[in-house]
Amino acid sequence: MLNFVKHHMDSIAGIEIYPILSFLIFFTFFLGLFVYVLLMRKGYVEELENLPLNEND
Repeated sequence: MLNFVKHHMDSIAGIEIYPILSFLIFFTFFLGLFVYVLLMRKGYVEELENLPLNEND
């Protein structure tokens, strides 16, 4: 079954760009998320930490 899929994909011209493109999208998203978390203000993080404990709405 896997050989059928592999040979079928080999016949498509330009198919080799899709794994590279998906890896770049995946890597860019998580790198951006990591940078966003590192640059978050400490006060905002503490506010989010205490959010479930607040009884005020």
